Amino acid sequence: EPQWPEADVIIGNPPFLGNKKMRHELGGQYVDSLRQLYQGRVPGTADLVTYWFERTRGYIGTGLAHRAGLLATNSIRGGDNRTVLERIKQTGDVFMAWSDRPWILDGAAVRVSMVGFDNGEESCRMLDGSPVGQIQANLTGAIEAAQVHRLVENVGLCFQGPVKVGAFEVESATAVFLLAQHNPHGRPNSDVVRPWINGLDIARRPRLMWIIDFADMPLAEAALYEAPFEYVRRTVKPEPDSNNRARRREYWWQHGETVPGLRRALRPVQRFIGTPRIAKHRLFTWVCADTLPDSAVVAIAREDDYFFGLVHSRPHELWALRMGTALEDRPRYTPTTTFETYPFPWPPGKEPQGDPRVEAIAEAARELVEKRDRWLNPEGASEAELKKRTLTNLYNERPTWLALAHERLDRAVLDAYGWPHDLSDEELLERLLALSLERAAGANGSAVLAQPAAHSIESELV
Repeated sequence: EPQWPEADVIIGNPPFLGNKKMRHELGGQYVDSLRQLYQGRVPGTADLVTYWFERTRGYIGTGLAHRAGLLATNSIRGGDNRTVLERIKQTGDVFMAWSDRPWILDGAAVRVSMVGFDNGEESCRMLDGSPVGQIQANLTGAIEAAQVHRLVENVGLCFQGPVKVGAFEVESATAVFLLAQHNPHGRPNSDVVRPWINGLDIARRPRLMWIIDFADMPLAEAALYEAPFEYVRRTVKPEPDSNNRARRREYWWQHGETVPGLRRALRPVQRFIGTPRIAKHRLFTWVCADTLPDSAVVAIAREDDYFFGLVHSRPHELWALRMGTALEDRPRYTPTTTFETYPFPWPPGKEPQGDPRVEAIAEAARELVEKRDRWLNPEGASEAELKKRTLTNLYNERPTWLALAHERLDRAVLDAYGWPHDLSDEELLERLLALSLERAAGANGSAVLAQPAAHSIESELV
């Protein structure tokens, strides 16, 4: 590895390249050598920029430099990327940080973090331009988010949709044709031809797409759905000499990730809550239970208005922004780091029946959804007008009626926690973090999973 020149201070804007793109952009030999060299120091699923942070930390740790200031995308605050910041705090400290700032260059908008660190000598610490007592590895001054664990009370409710590998999706006309065909075993093709949504269907307008989904069916069972199976055989089945993984070659009629837990969780409900995994605004909407969500959608297996109100409220949105990372200016939402760590007013399934606070949240959520639906689909609107009426455009504009509806919902949720309505964002996050740690410690009869919620959705897919 080339030596850097001697310096007292290291300042830089290292290249931003996600771990999924490294091999394509830099070549397999380079990436393999880099990851081998930094094995045990930088996770193999971390972004390219993190290697500069670790290299710089090493220079400061051995006295070859005194302090540093580096830029990264704001995803360095979470997931496997955060490992390098945790290592910086183990051998020194972060004394200055801007955790999340817009960065616009040649029309490309990203969100960046700016991090100043040393060997721990600097006693003055500034976070987002204000003095703080400490800066955590997630670039906040609050309780260390890395200490937060997944709460077992939340497990089994929230899932990323199946990973589709291949052209399983079909347009409405093809779906209508497939649904009309008959099968040798007498079963309808509606068993395996289902409505399908991805993140754009939630953030924009529904495209009315369908998908062929054999779940975990063995070949002999799937083949009995003759027309859909033959369609997949013609359009999806890989060539014998393809470079696809062995499982894809062997189980080509199934999706790349079938997510059986999601399917079990949705069986008893008539609808579920869907949200785009990556989106500018944290939007939640109702989805019919017979619809299959794409991997770009996170599904929550609850059908009650009360729970919809909880996840669409300000406390949960703040938590999701703090615990998650972002792609450019679009925050990520993941089942593990943002949902399963969140302390709801009462553990899911243990809400007090007949409690007026529960009904107040449900009523505010119903009002929000009804008003939004009327705005999205006004009577007599032209096709051109409907095209502009999307949830993204609505929340970009955030008209007064929408803001008031959310304020009513937020007040009802805060009442359920027993907290004042005028808490600042940081005060609210501190209370949520403390409550999550209290639940994790076993208070109020709750339990905690063994592993911390520090990995990213990308590492789950790997």
